[in-house]
Amino acid sequence: MPVPLHTTGKASFDDIYDRPDPRDYYARMAELDYRIPELAKPYFQQQIREYRASARVDTPTVLDIGCSYGVNAALLRFDTTVSELAEHYRGAEDDADHATLIARDRARLDTRDQLPGVRFIGMDAARPALAYAQEAGFLHDTVHADLEATDPTEAQRRTLAAADIVISTGCVGYVTEKTLARVATAHPRRRPWMAHFVLRMFSFEPIAAELAALGYRTERAPGVFEQRKFASDNERTQVLNALAANGIDTAGQESTGWLLANLYISRPLPKHADPEDPH
Repeated sequence: MPVPLHTTGKASFDDIYDRPDPRDYYARMAELDYRIPELAKPYFQQQIREYRASARVDTPTVLDIGCSYGVNAALLRFDTTVSELAEHYRGAEDDADHATLIARDRARLDTRDQLPGVRFIGMDAARPALAYAQEAGFLHDTVHADLEATDPTEAQRRTLAAADIVISTGCVGYVTEKTLARVATAHPRRRPWMAHFVLRMFSFEPIAAELAALGYRTERAPGVFEQRKFASDNERTQVLNALAANGIDTAGQESTGWLLANLYISRPLPKHADPEDPH
């Protein structure tokens, strides 16, 4: 069956985000050697360490935009890999019901949580994925919203305002500076740190400019990061064409068969950080 393409030119996996549990999601991602959350993990761990060292809060809150089934939270809290999580769900019986899977994941988290002093919030447009991640305990709170279209509700704004660090590993391109500006300004006095892995086919410049207007400085980290293999020849063609149209050289990069991302770190300048505010 051909893989449908999103309007961005990327393959669309909307169907696997609306399942009641992550088994199909991890099975599909394993086929494509999906690895960006795993490569991102040490950078997110570093952000958490540095934020704690800044003495802003004892228990930092991490907001993952486009979190799906709480993948980044699971990798960080289990200190594991995408392939290991895929094997974990592959090992679940085909007839295992929802409650059994939830109980299995909660029991695992009870004995293996490596970050008990960190809170995780997930934001996504896929309600079933969010629901599973929260029921399983990967996420402490969730925001089901499309902030491209509307401002957050008051309840959503309060949840978003708790974020100390905002992370993402693939949402940019689907979300723009509209969403990130609404997240950044959820708290009236304090700006969260941000770390976004962004596919090279999408420009981060409009977001960086919007964040700069809100008091941020953005830097791109060295290197590029493999997200996953192309899902089809059609996707590869569309992505390579999009990169070429933007003047980006793909030789020895995406031409090898991988979607590649850059890491952008955005932090508020001191006058916008408000370190005395405990939330």
